[in-house]
Amino acid sequence: MDNAAFPVDPENISADAVRGLIDHAILKPELTRSDVDAQLDEAAAYRVFSVCVRPSDVAHAVERLQGTGVGVGTVIGFPHGTTSTGAKVAESLQALADGAFELDMVQNIGAAKSGDWERVEADVRAVVDAAGSTVVKVILETAFLTDDEIVAASRAAQSAGAAFVKTSTGFAGGGATVEHIRLMRQTVGAETGVKASGGVRGLDTLLEMVEAGANRIGTSASARILDDVAHRAETGAASALGDDTSSY
Repeated sequence: MDNAAFPVDPENISADAVRGLIDHAILKPELTRSDVDAQLDEAAAYRVFSVCVRPSDVAHAVERLQGTGVGVGTVIGFPHGTTSTGAKVAESLQALADGAFELDMVQNIGAAKSGDWERVEADVRAVVDAAGSTVVKVILETAFLTDDEIVAASRAAQSAGAAFVKTSTGFAGGGATVEHIRLMRQTVGAETGVKASGGVRGLDTLLEMVEAGANRIGTSASARILDDVAHRAETGAASALGDDTSSY
């Protein structure tokens, strides 16, 4: 799998291992440039694996994070997955030109709900082909899917060459669950990554997702999570902070 930090030992939590799992999400549509900059600076300060930004912010994020070691990823067909395959390809090529190093695409959810798995796979394959060697993660939007559809969508993404399957956009009224992560991992095995996103707002939730099989985490609560890692290392006790309910 892509991420060497998998798995994290919950009994011996390493800050480096946890930060190596995190794609820090900066995706809310109302964020101003100053909001984005504050989040980029926070991601750099906490040395997370990457940020996942809106497509229009990619070039700026790449410039601002230059030399920090933090990668810049973006989203494709976000958040509904309803754009045409050609539009997703064009968006992918623009993101790559702007410097994105990973692409999180939303599958065609309507096609998935219709059981049109050939169309789902073709949509993903077109983006994977356009991306070349760039990592592509496929957002299934599990809140909309039955367990059987999650299995079929995971298989379609894997067959199309995606590097990861991912639970959620965080904008569909439901995020990652332990049950869905476990099902996705059982479906794709060890060769494809599994990303938990949406609702991962604290360290305990992150650890539950990793234990279930996630090897990448999408969250906007990175600071809270990593502060909790430091707190536990210093005191041996869980933080009283709990989950950040305002975060992605």
